[in-house]
Amino acid sequence: MNTTPSSIDENDVPDPENAEDQAEEAQEKMSLEVTVDSPSTCERHVTVVVSREDIDKAFTKEFDELVPKAEVAGFRPGRAPRKLVENRFKDQIADQVKGKLLMDSMAQISDEHSFSAISEPDLDLDAVDLPDEGPMTFEFTLEVRPEFDMPEWKGLDIESPVREISDEDVQKHLKRVLSRYGKLVESGEPAALDDLLTLNITFSRDGEVVSTITEASTHLRAKLSLRDAELQTFGELLTGAKVGDKRQAKVTVSQDAEDEALKGQEVDAEFEVVSIHTQELPKLTHAFLDEIGGFADVDELNDAVRQELTRQQNYHQQQKIREQITEQLTANANWNLPPNLLKKQARREVQRVVLELRSAGFGDDVIQSYANQLQRNSMAHTAVALKEHFILERIAEEEKFEAEPEDYDTEIDLIAEQSGVSPRRVRARLEKRGEMDSLRNQIIERKVIEMITSHAGVTEVPYEPPTEDEAALDYGVSSTKDREAIPEANHGEESKSLPGKQSPNS
Repeated sequence: MNTTPSSIDENDVPDPENAEDQAEEAQEKMSLEVTVDSPSTCERHVTVVVSREDIDKAFTKEFDELVPKAEVAGFRPGRAPRKLVENRFKDQIADQVKGKLLMDSMAQISDEHSFSAISEPDLDLDAVDLPDEGPMTFEFTLEVRPEFDMPEWKGLDIESPVREISDEDVQKHLKRVLSRYGKLVESGEPAALDDLLTLNITFSRDGEVVSTITEASTHLRAKLSLRDAELQTFGELLTGAKVGDKRQAKVTVSQDAEDEALKGQEVDAEFEVVSIHTQELPKLTHAFLDEIGGFADVDELNDAVRQELTRQQNYHQQQKIREQITEQLTANANWNLPPNLLKKQARREVQRVVLELRSAGFGDDVIQSYANQLQRNSMAHTAVALKEHFILERIAEEEKFEAEPEDYDTEIDLIAEQSGVSPRRVRARLEKRGEMDSLRNQIIERKVIEMITSHAGVTEVPYEPPTEDEAALDYGVSSTKDREAIPEANHGEESKSLPGKQSPNS
């Protein structure tokens, strides 16, 4: 081994200037007392004590800079006695000192402690007191990634649902597609399934009105979905009703409702029929086929519908596989999650699911129904989804998965195709709404799920996709006031474009 002096790298020779900078840095380092408690797996409560010595040093430094230029009545600038300047500007300087001490303390804590934070510290600056004597104490809480034992993800047993799409499936879905172009006409007949109803809805409990919904329009389906409740007998209740009729039913409010007093409570719902419209489907003429997307004939239209139906069925199949993977990965994930994190994640989970549904080509009514279902069971569902996310995130890090630019392009192109707007506009809206991070998570998690599936023992089983028998309204029993719509549920202008056919105005 060569140990001669000539083997020494010149970069290893100490630089006097760097040595001075490092010495100054070491001197500037504060002697903080930091206590870290763990209220839960994903929370760290930090208490920090800044010594009197560090406080006095900070004051001295600030006054050293101020005294030479301080303007005090009766003295030329910079000529006032230091004691006088200190008394005159003490309160002003104190705010600056407190701010600098907090900033420097947080920076030092960040360097010395590895929290793997997933949120900003909830530090209340106004609550921090800078005393005239003794140390300064402040505290904050932050959310961190949980530490847990990784489950075994290779060799899982998974059932893969498979199903051939029949001509009957295509025709049934085609009817749904053509309803986008149908003509609504006022019906003189009692309400029937698939009719468009305009309803006034009143919710009450013990004879007292809780909330009302005025002139809400929805198709008559077997079930009705709201943000915090559902009515399983909606179709049965209103089939045969006439304009002016009122029908009553009882609904149970979700445990995740906004109104604490109504959580889990049964309320009375009254539906007043304001209007009934039926839909006349368009005839499949050459002019109509050309107008909706340049289809040469009915066969080409059927092919496009089959593609859309295939994409939607693939989504359902992938979700069934993911549900099995999630169940097995989180079976022993008994670590607790803080409520605040769950509340934040609940909305992110809705964003993720809605983006996937939009990419798969589902319509707004179906998307709204899924979003309502997630919101009704937000806390329980989110707890599992969040644990799944942390596990998939660990696997992605170990396997070095990342979302590449082409991955974003693919997802955005799919959303654009289904929404009938340009990819550029889709990207702009995602960025404006801060949903690119949700899209990134969606991409990475899908890659991990595909890898887990490739290492699993897979058995094919028959599959029957869920039927679209649910009407959905973006209202809640406990609160019908205006609020932000479900993210991406109305992603772009209403488009009637079929798969692969973008609107000319996009």
